[in-house]
Amino acid sequence: MIYLDNAATTFPKAPGTLERSVELYRELGVSPGRGNHDLAMRASDAVDEVRTKVAAFFGAPDPARVAFGANATDALNTVLLGLVRPGDHVVTTRLDHNSVLRPLHHLADSGAIIWDAAGFDERGLVSPDAIDAMLRPNTRLVVMTHASNVIGSVQPVAEIARRCAARGVPVVLDAAQSAGQVPIDLAAMGVSALAFTGHKSLYGPSGIGGLVVMPGLEVATTRFGGTGMDSASLAHTPTYPLRLEAGTLNLLGVLGLGLGLDFVVGEGVEAIHAREAALLTRLRDGLALVDGVTVYRADGDLADRVAVLACNVAGVHPQDVGAILDGDFDIAVRVGVHCAPLVHRDLGTIDRGAVRFSLGAFTTEADVDAAIAAMRAIAGI
Repeated sequence: MIYLDNAATTFPKAPGTLERSVELYRELGVSPGRGNHDLAMRASDAVDEVRTKVAAFFGAPDPARVAFGANATDALNTVLLGLVRPGDHVVTTRLDHNSVLRPLHHLADSGAIIWDAAGFDERGLVSPDAIDAMLRPNTRLVVMTHASNVIGSVQPVAEIARRCAARGVPVVLDAAQSAGQVPIDLAAMGVSALAFTGHKSLYGPSGIGGLVVMPGLEVATTRFGGTGMDSASLAHTPTYPLRLEAGTLNLLGVLGLGLGLDFVVGEGVEAIHAREAALLTRLRDGLALVDGVTVYRADGDLADRVAVLACNVAGVHPQDVGAILDGDFDIAVRVGVHCAPLVHRDLGTIDRGAVRFSLGAFTTEADVDAAIAAMRAIAGI
């Protein structure tokens, strides 16, 4: 199989990481933070080591403010529900994923908040001026994707955060697509919190992700339960990271995330990004020569994008394109609306969606060339 669906989940993972994570789990697979015996302490130390790696990777100063969860969606629900209050206003963008849009819709539908979404230009970029113009006296936060999962555009977050900071508004970043593909330094960017997932470009397993909270931002507890701390009290502990973690952690996932991070750091985010940008340009340029193929918002230099490209074939439904790529050419892609309905409304593709190619660290030039040839064959049907 030629796997070009890495924006959904990277596959394969780095050689040896799965085996090593299972080995570690065999050694340490008890409940971290739930006992004073040696094995529990070693498991806790292993979790804390991964917290430290995550904090360093994202330029955050305090590993204790790394709270693990199931994925970026889980983390975004945690931060949104833990920050907003009745009567608040929230700003997002039309590039955002349903992991942001659906919690905001739920909160607005229940009468708790109102929200606005800034549009994007022909390059797929949200203007800092557009965000600035939407801020109100009661704006509680700006929550936005760092990189679009449909068209790959990486947003000018540092400038948006600078504008927001001048108005006292924190920025929460959805880094599901960008983490591991482009460098992220929260302190330098001025971002207050970041949601990440392990199973995409951090090359970890599914079922693990989390929230990185910078000093100065306090996220209220919204889920309550056992933490292994202050167990005699019925009140959930206010201490980070346990104020945002209830119940036993996904230890196997945390271990796998740590190994995935080791791979990304070892390869170098900049090096991974440069290779993927070159392959993305090769794919874009090849598809541009195929009559009947429309590529969305991918003009110019693609060095500032993540490795995602959306397109359609004239006269062929995207679902059929995906089925032919899979069945006839053994190429895996993602078709549909990609859980990002506002992007597709603005692209004019909401009724049918699009075909999305997404590249990874193990994609080759031969893979890209095979995809171009397959699309040429489909367009000629």
